[in-house]
Amino acid sequence: MYNKSTYILAIESSCDDTAAAILCNDKVLSNEVARQSIHEEYGGVVPELASRAHQQNIVPVIDVAIKKAGITKEQLSAIAFTQGPGLMGSLLVGSSFAKSMAMALEIPLIAVNHMHAHILAHFIDEEGFDKPEFPFLALTISGGHTQIVKVNSFFNMEIIGETTDDAVGEAFDKSAKILGLPYPGGPLIDKYAKLGNPKAYPFTKPKVDGLDFSFSGLKTQILYFVQKNVKENPNFIEEHLNDICASIQHIIIKILMEKVKMAVEQTGITQIAIGGGVSANSGIRSALKETEAKYGWKTFIPKFEYTTDNAAMIGIVGYHKYLENHFSTASVVSKARIEF
Repeated sequence: MYNKSTYILAIESSCDDTAAAILCNDKVLSNEVARQSIHEEYGGVVPELASRAHQQNIVPVIDVAIKKAGITKEQLSAIAFTQGPGLMGSLLVGSSFAKSMAMALEIPLIAVNHMHAHILAHFIDEEGFDKPEFPFLALTISGGHTQIVKVNSFFNMEIIGETTDDAVGEAFDKSAKILGLPYPGGPLIDKYAKLGNPKAYPFTKPKVDGLDFSFSGLKTQILYFVQKNVKENPNFIEEHLNDICASIQHIIIKILMEKVKMAVEQTGITQIAIGGGVSANSGIRSALKETEAKYGWKTFIPKFEYTTDNAAMIGIVGYHKYLENHFSTASVVSKARIEF
């Protein structure tokens, strides 16, 4: 079904960002995101509020994406949407709209795994960004996931390591909450860490066999550390915030990099790509580049706008599925949890 210009409308609504993008083959023509600030006052995403906001945002976001791309809806070749994983109410808004629009335009519908999209975002055609060659290792790090994936081809991926409890994004956000920082706290830890001493407070690594991760014990360790020091000095956080953040970030990066190094040793694969919201973290990006230089790896860091939840990454998966006629029917169901 390949033709010279394949136009994919992509819709992403897995959590609290309503996003739409238009791709012409593997190039992004527009990539629009409507963010929901209402969750900040609750210190986390409220599912019911998220789904309501998606209902309000989805039509204008798609309209802007199509207009910015300079095409009409009649030129669309297919519609790709996030099937899962994610918040059920949020996913249903995106899937319902995608199904209705695909049916009205009589064009194919393509269901996309959100986590595949984080990995395959590296195949968006962007000037100055190389594409990895198969096979490669992907470190997917976000608020809900921490995985090491062996990527054999576009649609042949194998999880070889994952978290046994909390995801790395949750470790960042919960640590920020312990420090009294507003939601989302992960980016703030990154910001303050740049100003602090990463070895000021030596937190210990959890002992986890193989390529798996665990962050729940580290969160508890940070909680007890802060409580103990605040009891002795009520101004402890305020006086040492930069050093605390730098130390938290240092131990998390150390855990991630050691597991990636182990995965390289076990598989012999030296191409490493990162993806997911936490891959926006400047410390992780720097550590990956340092490790690349030290061990002779080739690393791939996505363009910043493709790290957090966005529709362009859904679109690139949609494009490659379109080339292989991997279409879905209107009976396809959204899934809060989905097989990798």
